[in-house]
Amino acid sequence: MAPKAPKSSTLTVLRTEVVSEHFVRVVFGGDGFADFTPRPETDSYVKIELPAGDDTVVRTYTVRRVDRAAEEIWIDFVVHGDEGIAGPWARSVQPGTEVVLRGPGAGYLPDPAADFHLLAGDETAVPAIAAALESLPAHASGAVFIEVAGESDELDLIAPAGVTVTWLHRGVAAGDAGPDRIDGNAPLVSAVRELRWPDGDIQVFVHGEAETVMKHIRPYLRKERGVPSARASISGYWRRGRTEEGFRTWKRELSEIEAG
Repeated sequence: MAPKAPKSSTLTVLRTEVVSEHFVRVVFGGDGFADFTPRPETDSYVKIELPAGDDTVVRTYTVRRVDRAAEEIWIDFVVHGDEGIAGPWARSVQPGTEVVLRGPGAGYLPDPAADFHLLAGDETAVPAIAAALESLPAHASGAVFIEVAGESDELDLIAPAGVTVTWLHRGVAAGDAGPDRIDGNAPLVSAVRELRWPDGDIQVFVHGEAETVMKHIRPYLRKERGVPSARASISGYWRRGRTEEGFRTWKRELSEIEAG
């Protein structure tokens, strides 16, 4: 049986907001909100159909928040000038524009019973991390590491008192970083490895650039620290030098290799 196609909703752009130097929030709503079924997970994501010349491309983005009372869906886009398709679109789109969203899908929800929460990622993981922090109980303990270009991209995040949030400054946009700031040399890698490892049941969420996350952080957490797969949400959201289409191909090929 063929897999069921993800549900689609036609939403209307209500407004855009500049959140930081490189983050733009697009707020969706309108009549199509009734067709959108929110998920309880904090890494809920949708596939957005965007115009690209005479064609349409699909880009995957995390849902920052679903406000049922206001009937709004927030999605934060990373914008670096005219680079890419989604960022420039988010910066220039006008209220009233209709957009098709497929989904949502999801896979991670913080367990309030965990003794410690480790959340780490780059700009692309900020919406999911922010949503996760807001879902944690007041007594939660944990550590958060977020790698961004610089201080101008630090956001005011709501977190329990027992969860420390550390912003790591790369110095440049992720795609412009030199060899000394990417892959194994990414600030995110050293921050995670230098964390004083806590006792007890540890739940982790680590997402971002694929080489950094999958080659350097995932092996450390899964093999050296022994975090079981059931307590680890770890994957790449993007890969340097590849479009989303190319990244999807790379992930499929990697899965086939790992499957033997």
